[in-house]
Amino acid sequence: MKKSNVSRVSLAAVFSILMMLKMYLTWSVIQGSVPWFSPLLTDLPTILVLFGCIELFIKKRKLLAYMIVNLIVTIIYFAVLMYYKYYGVIVDYHALMQVKQVTEVKSSVLTIMHPQYLLIFLDLVVITVLCLCSKKVRSWGSNVQITYPKTLELGVFSAALVICLLLVSSNQDIVNEHVKAEKMGLLNYEVHTIMNGMLTDSVAIAAVTPDTVAEAKQAVASTEATQNHAGEAKDKNIIVVQLESFQDFLIGLQIDGEEITPNLNKFLKESYYFSNFYQQIGQGNTSDAEYLLNTSLYVPQNGASSQVYSDKELPGMPRMVKDYGYESLTFHTNSVEFWNRDKLYHALGFDHFYDKSFFGEEDFIHFGSSDEVLFKKTTEELKRKHDAGQKFYANLISMTNHHPFDLPASKNPMQLPDEYNDTLVGKYIQSAHYTDEALGQFFDELKEAGIWEDSMIVMYGDHFGLPVNSMSAKERGLMESIVGREYGYTDMFNIPLFISVPGVTQGQEFKHVGGQIDLMPTIANLAGFSLDDKVYFGKDLLNNTDTLLPMRYYLPTGSFINANEIFVPGRTIADGDKYALKHADPTMSDDHLTSDFEAASQLLAMSDSYVRGLPRLPVTQEESHLAQSP
Repeated sequence: MKKSNVSRVSLAAVFSILMMLKMYLTWSVIQGSVPWFSPLLTDLPTILVLFGCIELFIKKRKLLAYMIVNLIVTIIYFAVLMYYKYYGVIVDYHALMQVKQVTEVKSSVLTIMHPQYLLIFLDLVVITVLCLCSKKVRSWGSNVQITYPKTLELGVFSAALVICLLLVSSNQDIVNEHVKAEKMGLLNYEVHTIMNGMLTDSVAIAAVTPDTVAEAKQAVASTEATQNHAGEAKDKNIIVVQLESFQDFLIGLQIDGEEITPNLNKFLKESYYFSNFYQQIGQGNTSDAEYLLNTSLYVPQNGASSQVYSDKELPGMPRMVKDYGYESLTFHTNSVEFWNRDKLYHALGFDHFYDKSFFGEEDFIHFGSSDEVLFKKTTEELKRKHDAGQKFYANLISMTNHHPFDLPASKNPMQLPDEYNDTLVGKYIQSAHYTDEALGQFFDELKEAGIWEDSMIVMYGDHFGLPVNSMSAKERGLMESIVGREYGYTDMFNIPLFISVPGVTQGQEFKHVGGQIDLMPTIANLAGFSLDDKVYFGKDLLNNTDTLLPMRYYLPTGSFINANEIFVPGRTIADGDKYALKHADPTMSDDHLTSDFEAASQLLAMSDSYVRGLPRLPVTQEESHLAQSP
């Protein structure tokens, strides 16, 4: 009996110690350093509850039960640290449901996975090997008779459970997921998100109209909107190029006297250039950028818009342009099923989509044909439309400039100083330079085809390329030398926006804040499209200098960008963090933070409610046809 007790106590104690080591590893990745006592107060009680269940309810094969619990919790910890390393957010079950998409970007995942992270699985391997080699180990903890009062076990289990419930209940009102996970404990937080999702997935649909949205947006406006530039591109083709992983610091950048983006630098001299423009994507990344562009509606709180909203009849540009005689087309060299785009394009109402079946595998890089092939074959298709007298609204999704930015040698003639060798920063700059070269060829092809002078061309970055959290100290140092300050959120989320309009030959830079939510109304104004009866949440950037950008996913809930800064709430608004934008006014007060927080929350809630209330697509409706080259 005595030996059995020792065996039993050792089983619980050993696995508790192993789990604590994994907790500290995970939190050290998230926070950089972690107080030794913090996980003991927040994470250990959850482990004691799980192990208490084994001790109370599992009579045989206890070691197997401990191993199963260990494996499940280890996978959760590993997912948390890997996800945070790249995305900078605490992963939850919504993101874990997207694991299928990870197989498409496995090269990106592998580049951020340091070998030491795999040590989190070491104990599982060692114990499994010992079990295969030793019957004594296999019988560890089995058929143990209790010789001390069961009330002791119940007491520890009950106390741990009460602590877990208190941690959750006392911290559930915190909006910042990072702080919430820190205060609750990781496992408690994961369980809380599941339970909270079950309780809040079905929210009442409020009446959202153009007037109510306009009123909500007006609450953050200090200037009266005008109608400048209205119809400048009326009856012109609309070509929108979404640039993969393209950040604004690249524009005008020179290294050793060589321009990184010479073609875009030339392009902006005859374009409207918005240098204080920001990404607002969610979990869907590139596909979310497409959704924002085409709807001017916010991405969902959880999940990719292409999956969460793909059953809705989404209003926006593809449906609107039909009223003006345009055909809507979208081009992407990957498979259209990736990120559920086939359903998204159907929901948006595109007339045709062109994917891998159209572009083939010529000059294949990463996930599809290169940007050169994308632009060349797209131009050929657009020329057919143009020559036939058909106006078009065309979305092009570039893809070659994708993390981890490894290009074939033939695509990378640019040489950088030695300090950039074998760094993510160096690879990113070289990859962006390639995209710029491909764009230069695209511009020439459009001009040769006679399309350039008859088209408005819009280009913008879909999202960041260099994540703050997964960069080494050397890479952060390189970025500091490039941007002239510590590289952070304000540079990471800052993407460029260019708009070229026929007849406009004098470029103009706009320094006020804008975001991807503003793309549709800005394009509509230039094209002469009426939005009077439409529900949309962005603003025409050519006529509004005040905007508020609610942020989701890549920043904690409650975060937003206003005219001066990025704001991230802490436990409350009062202890939040502020990151000054590059054109910030240092004299601006913080009196507006509470009102901005409330307005941002209201706008997101209204958008969510509006989309939930949209009609579902008829199940018998035929989906958009895949266009093939004649």
